Parts: sequence; C-alpha cells; structure tokens
Amino acid sequence: MDSTELLKKVRKIEIRTKALSQQIFSGQYHSAFKGRGMAFSEVREYQYGDDIRNIDWNVTARFNHPYIKIFEEERELTVMLLIDVSGSTQFGTKQQFKSDLITEISAVLSFSAINNNDKVGVIFFSNQVEKFIPPKKGRSHILRIIRELVDYKSQQVQTNMSEALRYLTNAIKKRCTAFILSDFVNCDCEQALKIAANKHDVVALQITDRGDTLLPLMGLLQIHDPETGKNAVADTSNVRVQQEYARWWHEQQKRNIEVFKKTGVDVAQLYTDKDYVKSLSELFHRRGA
Repeated sequence: MDSTELLKKVRKIEIRTKALSQQIFSGQYHSAFKGRGMAFSEVREYQYGDDIRNIDWNVTARFNHPYIKIFEEERELTVMLLIDVSGSTQFGTKQQFKSDLITEISAVLSFSAINNNDKVGVIFFSNQVEKFIPPKKGRSHILRIIRELVDYKSQQVQTNMSEALRYLTNAIKKRCTAFILSDFVNCDCEQALKIAANKHDVVALQITDRGDTLLPLMGLLQIHDPETGKNAVADTSNVRVQQEYARWWHEQQKRNIEVFKKTGVDVAQLYTDKDYVKSLSELFHRRGA
C-alpha cells in the first residue's frame, strides 16, 4: 500500500470511528472503565457530618480550625490494546477480514480513550510480541496507531497469546485496562490470562467470522490453515464432516467461555458481518451497571 492510499484509508477510519466514539460511546466508556482510585483535590473547612478520618491535621493546626481533605475519583486510565496479527485473522467470508474489524474497533476504543484523557498503547502479537507502542495521549498518537494497524505486516503466522500477556504484565507496571482483540482460535493461555487479570482489568473481544463457525456446503473443498501452512481436502457435503466440525467449534467456544469465567475476564463476541456497535454498547452497559 503506497503512502497516499494509506493516508486515505487512515482518514476514512478516523472519520467513522471518531464520530462513533464521540456520539455513541463517550458516556458509556466513561462509566464502564473506572479510574485507579481516589486522588486528592483540595481542602475545605470541616462541616457537620464530614468523615473525621479525612481531617487534614496540618492545615487544622495552622488555622486553629478543622479542615478536611476532599478526594475525587482518579479518572485517568492507561488503555492497552493487545492485537492478534497471526495468520487466522487474515480471514473473512462475508463483509471483511477479521483483521479489518480489529482495526476499526481498535480505533473506536482509542478515540474513546483520548476523549476521556486516557493514554493508549498497543502490543502486536503472533506467536511472539512483534511490536510495542508505549501508551501516550493525543490525536497524533492515535493516528500513528491506526497507521500501524492498517499497514502492519506480521512477521509470524502462528499464535501464542501467553507471550503477549506475559509481556503486558511485565511492561505495564501500574494497573491498566487491557483489551485483547483476537479470534481466540486454539487459545491455550489460561495461566497467563489469570496472572494478567489479577494485575490489570482485562477485556476479551472475540472477533469471529461466520466461516469459522461452520463449513460451507460446497462438496469437495480444499482447506488451508494459515497458521500451520497445511492443506487438506474435506467433503463438506458429508453430514458427518459437518457435524465433526460443528462439534469442534462448539467445544472450543465452551472452553474459551470457561477460561474467561475462571479468570474473571469480561468478553464480547463480535462478528465480521454484523454491526459491532450493539455488542460494544452492551459490554459497556454491563460493566457500568
């Protein structure tokens, strides 16, 4: 992709996602993702009913009259996007590839974050951490992230989410909100996810294409696994083949849900052929309730 085409695509994504983040998600994002705690704001004279534990004894002694400390919720967050760039995200049978939807949702989350004066950082991962963009604020930083998302070429095709989670745990010292954007296909990361979720607020956004969930009825079909490079031929008109694939998909989804429950990770299911606005709104509402 040349620079002119890249800039046009970045601009198109910015216009759509910035509008969504401002018009739809701004209030929901604010209530769904809490700050790290309470920060000191000011002191004022003690009033009847105030908590005596908040008395500022130094100021009280200086003015010979009781004063208390006022605290406000510390709203500033660090938001980390863990972006799956493995081979399985370069797949789509309907409107777009999974990687395209990942890019757009990442942009929406990024603009929602900077509207709330939060920092945003990114970890690109396959079976290794491929790129780390440290968290910063500002529109120019978000546009850099979008450019990377649009134009990034993965170095590897396989997936090892545990590596990305371990990197997050080690690299980001203070508690952050971490969104994992992945299809979670063949994901074996329960231990690393548990450790990361104990330190950070982790949210899983599972990006799914309808072609992941069932085989098309097309007779003999050559199937290519982008992560292993292996090819196979399947008779998709065979009922048993259809049932075996459906069983495999169901078992995988069941295992993922169990892992999310065990580790206390919120999850939203997003599809390449459906509007993601409703799913994200439901996630934000559920967290802000």
